[in-house]
Amino acid sequence: MTNCLSFRNGRGLALLCALLGTLCETGSGQIRYSVSEELDKGSFVGNIANDLGLEPRELAERGVRIVSRGRTQLFSLNPQSGSLVTAERIDREELCAQIPLCLVKINILVEDKLKIFEVEIEIKDINDNAPNFPTEELEIKIGELTVPGTRFPLKTAFDPDVGINSLQNYKLSPNDYFSLAVNSVSEGAKYPELVLERALDREKKEIHQLVLVASDGGDPVHSGNLHIQVIVLDANDNPPMFTQPEYRVSVWENVPVGTRLLTVNATDPDEGFNAQVSYILDKMPGKIAEIFHLNSVSGEVSILKSLDYEDAMFYEIKIEAQDGPGLLSRAKILVTVLDVNDNAPEITITSLTSSVPEEGTVGREIALIDVHDRDSGQNGQVEVFVLGNLPFKLEKSIDQYYRLVTATSLDREQISEYNISLRASDGGSPPLSTETHITLHVIDINDNPPTFPHLSYSAYIPENNPRGASIFSVTAQDPDSNNNARITYALTEDTLQGAPLSSFVSINSNTGVLYALRSFDYEQFRDLKLLVTASDSGNPPLSSNVSLNLFVLDQNDNAPEILYPALPTDGSTGVELAPRSAEPGYLVTKVVAVDRDSGQNAWLSYRLLKASEPGLFSVGLHTGEVRTARALLDRDALKQSLVVAVQDHGQPPLSATVTLTVAVADRIPDILADLGSLEPSAKPNDSETQAIGH
Repeated sequence: MTNCLSFRNGRGLALLCALLGTLCETGSGQIRYSVSEELDKGSFVGNIANDLGLEPRELAERGVRIVSRGRTQLFSLNPQSGSLVTAERIDREELCAQIPLCLVKINILVEDKLKIFEVEIEIKDINDNAPNFPTEELEIKIGELTVPGTRFPLKTAFDPDVGINSLQNYKLSPNDYFSLAVNSVSEGAKYPELVLERALDREKKEIHQLVLVASDGGDPVHSGNLHIQVIVLDANDNPPMFTQPEYRVSVWENVPVGTRLLTVNATDPDEGFNAQVSYILDKMPGKIAEIFHLNSVSGEVSILKSLDYEDAMFYEIKIEAQDGPGLLSRAKILVTVLDVNDNAPEITITSLTSSVPEEGTVGREIALIDVHDRDSGQNGQVEVFVLGNLPFKLEKSIDQYYRLVTATSLDREQISEYNISLRASDGGSPPLSTETHITLHVIDINDNPPTFPHLSYSAYIPENNPRGASIFSVTAQDPDSNNNARITYALTEDTLQGAPLSSFVSINSNTGVLYALRSFDYEQFRDLKLLVTASDSGNPPLSSNVSLNLFVLDQNDNAPEILYPALPTDGSTGVELAPRSAEPGYLVTKVVAVDRDSGQNAWLSYRLLKASEPGLFSVGLHTGEVRTARALLDRDALKQSLVVAVQDHGQPPLSATVTLTVAVADRIPDILADLGSLEPSAKPNDSETQAIGH
């Protein structure tokens, strides 16, 4: 028999064998292996070379390879060892779900003999999955009157493993009211049910927390939990109960209508509508319902009609408490009426003055009052007095009349209005009293001058200010009222540098705001002393003064002025001499400048702006000294021109410049002949001092 042709894949070879019939043979016998799931890639499955009766080296020589379709990617051949190994990590649940026996079939081709061997591999389950509930929590609502033995289906757990590794049992956490029943069906599925063992009582326990545990049979055991919350629904199994079966209260006969006597209270341990308690009066003969009122919601008992001890000394009131569905309980209220002194004194204002001026005369009459009591004997004896610590007193007049007068002088600035309370009490037991109130206004007089909060003030204004600029504001206070407290402001007239002060500063008479009437110059004067007067509008007016120091702040409004070298007046140019023998640092001359400003605005710095021979001279930053920076050479020109700048430290800085002419010679006679040639190199105005703003 000739050799079968070589094909690239098992499909072509199988087709060829089907066409040629006996040219290709199927290997006798079946090779079977087993391997656990989830092993690492390259894990050993079986020795193909040994089971085929070949040496490992013959696998490649004979073209032994896997030709099966479908699952071939799960396994591979190791040509060196002749072993069948896993090509990747295998998940049994993904391959076979919950089929008890998970088999994977592959075909091994021995190419030189055209023989195909069937290999069957069993994928063994490991306990790599725990039982899992579809939800973590479950809420069950059960009525509290539910009969014991009632069952409630629970959520089932799922475990994708098989056999002993799959879900095996359920267990319920220990409790006093529920047990667990598990129903098994023919397919092996288990369905848990919650069984009520004892009658529930919501009033004792409203919520029960349980845990259902689902476990598999693996080693180690895996489990999953379902948290169960059982909510007990209320039933109307309790009537309202009063806090006491009998209430007792005593009340004076003269209590006003609407007075609350007491509040009854009943509680119902149920909830919601079953616990909504309402109160009602039991229907009784007589006029109980006309005299007493029971609030159906709050249980408050109040009086509808005035009581009279002479009509009835005692009342028995029957009441009921009823919940929403209609369960009720009863109680009673025993009311004892007490006899009292039921006529209070009466106060009548006969004459009244509603306002008095402050600091008035002691003993000024404010009101005339009449006090009487319709009772007789001790109950009709009345005492009247002023309540509180007020500057008033009562003086006895005739019969039952009293005069209300001032006991001390009044001060409106301390108290502008008095609410005077008068109380009259009789001699009954207990005594009755009556109060009346009088409002008294204290009229202001101008007894307080305006006052400033400070003894003196300081204000600041920068020079060159615009005319009309606001400088400062003063405010005085006057504790009086109306015109007596209406304040006007003025400046005391004075002179400054021969000019009236009013030409420099003005003040708004109503607001106390000071304004500058001209632009101030710090270089002319630096401060002003002002005296502000605050006057009220009383009759006569009162006033007070306060001093105000106004300081003018310097601004950088003056450029430096160069004093030396002075500008020539005859058109000639001043010349400084620098001997040719001068060493470095030789003082040639010194630029002297001043600044009429002050502070940093007058601090001056000097610098060399320009020189005909750069590097020959230097200028001291703070001194203005012009010195040689190096030794003079023969090649240095006879005439040297320097431009020196002087700058202050204001913001922004101002500066001035001066041009110096320096003659380089050892002696004056050496340059006399050349003096005529020492003409300024710049125009005459270039050597003048000039202010430069930066």
